[in-house]
Amino acid sequence: MADTPIERRHRQFLTNTDTSALQRIADAYPMPSEGLGLPPESDQLYRGMIDEDRIDDELYRRYDVKRGLRNADGSGVLVGLTTISNVHGYKKVDGKVLPDKGDLQYRGYSIADLVAGTHGEDRFGYEEVAYLLMAGRLPREAELDDFKARIGSRRQLPEGYLDIFPRTSYSHSIMNVLQRATMLLYAFDPTPDDTNPTHEVDVALSLLGRWPRVASIAHQAAVATVTGERLRVPPAQESYTVAETILDVLRGEQGFSREEAMLLDVMLMLHAEHGGGNNSSFTTRVLSSSGTDAYSAYTAALGSLKGPKHGGANYKAGEMINDICDHVRDWGSDTEVGDYLTQILEGNAFDGTGLIYGLGHAVYTVTDPRAEIVKGYARQLAEQKGLLDKLELMERVERLGPQLMHDVRGITKPISTNIDLYTGFVYSMLGIPRDLFTPVFAIARMAGWAAHRMEELYGQARIIRPAYKSVVESQQYVPIDER
Repeated sequence: MADTPIERRHRQFLTNTDTSALQRIADAYPMPSEGLGLPPESDQLYRGMIDEDRIDDELYRRYDVKRGLRNADGSGVLVGLTTISNVHGYKKVDGKVLPDKGDLQYRGYSIADLVAGTHGEDRFGYEEVAYLLMAGRLPREAELDDFKARIGSRRQLPEGYLDIFPRTSYSHSIMNVLQRATMLLYAFDPTPDDTNPTHEVDVALSLLGRWPRVASIAHQAAVATVTGERLRVPPAQESYTVAETILDVLRGEQGFSREEAMLLDVMLMLHAEHGGGNNSSFTTRVLSSSGTDAYSAYTAALGSLKGPKHGGANYKAGEMINDICDHVRDWGSDTEVGDYLTQILEGNAFDGTGLIYGLGHAVYTVTDPRAEIVKGYARQLAEQKGLLDKLELMERVERLGPQLMHDVRGITKPISTNIDLYTGFVYSMLGIPRDLFTPVFAIARMAGWAAHRMEELYGQARIIRPAYKSVVESQQYVPIDER
């Protein structure tokens, strides 16, 4: 006898016949470069963008092009005004950028005060911060309870969703799964292209409620394909906070402590928002300015955050620290750690990019206030788990790295520690798998993306369209037999 909808909703285990998440369907057709090879006739096709698209640096200077939407001094080009947040990392005096202590404010409130205020009262704070970002002010108690209830009411996934939970959901990246899963939710929305404020808030609340389970289920599916076990999907707990929901789906019967959930809550608060100029928030604004639907805008933001120069940096930083652990005998030696960091900067160690992940930031010049906050919480948990030596190694990288970047790479701008240096370490201590580091970041940032989308839709309301100057000479068409 077939299961009833309620039985299907509360069933904890799904087999291959229940969800396509356990199916891996490979493309039987090879990529062109593999199937047809790379003969001389294909050289221009595969090399043209490298040989033809290179533009002399002098032209950028001549036309005063703001590459990366950055001014020559490294500061960001001013393209909009916002009431959502302020990312302060430097001062400008007489047109010169001067390093300054970092500060991050949500709607005028210091992130340090928001964390201390909620956790000082032994309360989870992410939902309060999400409300502040989306609604514009701190919630009263009844408003916060209502906000939490609305998110909780959307924990459950639509009936039939897991049956088609993206058929290609076996993936190299959970972020990719999260993108496709978000677009699948578009298909379950009866009015997905509606951009009125009520629908926009409802979509944001839905994703805040559902993304933690979607990402965790995607991870469980990837594990199940390797182990051959059935996919475990615990029933949704509508009363749980976002932090508790993430740990609940990952841990299942193993459970989690309130202390662990509170630490994850701090991470979510710190990642909830970081100004309209960061790549994924600006991506959200660019798409939103065109009037497209919310699902498309947030899917694009996920694609941006996935990049190793943005949200994916937390994963790379964790990999780098593990690589240092494997190749440095004495983690407490400045000399040994410094020598290996030099090899990394020279491109002879780790991933060959010459980058020390977790050091350097587009805005912060002296301190990343988020890193300062998370280090204190990380030390408490590291002491409990016997991992202080690894935390101290990271602090050593933080201390030695900037000077080595100056000496080895000739970098002259101030180097600030980035929260990404510590993010992976904290997530690992919480038992969060590495493939979920960036998805957890995305879940947190959803509140900020929603705030920026709505400010773009109902505030500026002008399509974003910067200019690119063509520097190619005019050409005369040549018949194919004369080329």
